[in-house]
Amino acid sequence: MKVRNIGIIMNGVTGRMGTNQHLIRSIKAIRDQGGVRCGDVVLMPEPVLTGRNADKLQALAERTGVSRYTTDVDAALAEPANEIFFDASGTLQRAGFIEKAVAAKKAIYCEKPTAVETEEALRLARLCEDAGLKNGVVQDKLWLTGIRKFRTLRDQGFLGRILSVRGEFGYWVFTGEDPDQPAQRPSWNYRKEDGGGIIVDMLCHWRYVIDNLFGNVKAVSCIGATHLPKRIDETGREYPCTSDDACYATFECDNGVICQFNSSWTVRVRRDDLLTMQVDGTHGSAIVGLRKCWVQSLGTTPRPTWNPDIEQPINFFAGWQEVPDCTTYDNAFKVQWEEFLKHVALDTPFPWTLREGAKGVQLAELGLKSWEQRQWLSVEELPQ
Repeated sequence: MKVRNIGIIMNGVTGRMGTNQHLIRSIKAIRDQGGVRCGDVVLMPEPVLTGRNADKLQALAERTGVSRYTTDVDAALAEPANEIFFDASGTLQRAGFIEKAVAAKKAIYCEKPTAVETEEALRLARLCEDAGLKNGVVQDKLWLTGIRKFRTLRDQGFLGRILSVRGEFGYWVFTGEDPDQPAQRPSWNYRKEDGGGIIVDMLCHWRYVIDNLFGNVKAVSCIGATHLPKRIDETGREYPCTSDDACYATFECDNGVICQFNSSWTVRVRRDDLLTMQVDGTHGSAIVGLRKCWVQSLGTTPRPTWNPDIEQPINFFAGWQEVPDCTTYDNAFKVQWEEFLKHVALDTPFPWTLREGAKGVQLAELGLKSWEQRQWLSVEELPQ
């Protein structure tokens, strides 16, 4: 078979998500499986790691078997064989890197959010569009196993007309004040000046999840909170939290579906997974987790009666059936990487562009404004 090598500049992947999801579980996994087979062509990613810290780059390269790494991003961009620029650096640094990659005429793929303001996210999308460059943004949750199972049920009509969605996301992120309970997220997440905040982070996700699964978002009502005012950073020093660590949002879709999503880094989990969505429809309901999905049909729905004076006679959990695995479900980030590689090499469709990413930034910005103004806000179509 013919092998088509594709050089990928992987910038800022020494961080947790970049290392685990994008390098190890996506690009390295694709290489380990022998590339992406498309007919008589095999697409083989050839990564080069870039970043600011040479020691971290070297250690990561040695750990993953990557032969190329450099702190000179400009030199990597100058190499014609490097066709794709991928950015997983901090949100506030993303624009500068994308501008350089556009000037070098590279295909661009990046983490979300693409910016913290809608106008900036749109500007970056237009830069790519005006230059005629293929571009994409990570929208990984669309390929989660549980969501793939739900989408099949939805498309087969199991739920009937969808009425409402209730999403719960989050877990307790330790403050770092107790040495035996170290914080499991970087401190910048809790500083607004560094691009932190759960509204900016998670409403970008909820935009593409809702738009693709339930209906186009047309209005939002959101309230945020900074429940924990101080935390301990990576150096052991206390710092004030200047961004929100929880948000409670309601979204209205253009087809009448109402979606509620609670997102929090200050919640203890008593549910099936770190993310669950209950989707109720006229003919059935689904509980959607990261990997599993449970359903209950209209015909098997129990008939409860309100009586708080006796023990509840119905075991409500027993009335749900788990959806079985019907195929092989790969890592969600890896699946989208394979789609982008095919898009770059073979010109296959890839609708998850920087403009789609800008929609997520728009919803996050409106969520923050809704919190500030304490009112519902309309979600308008983005200008060209």
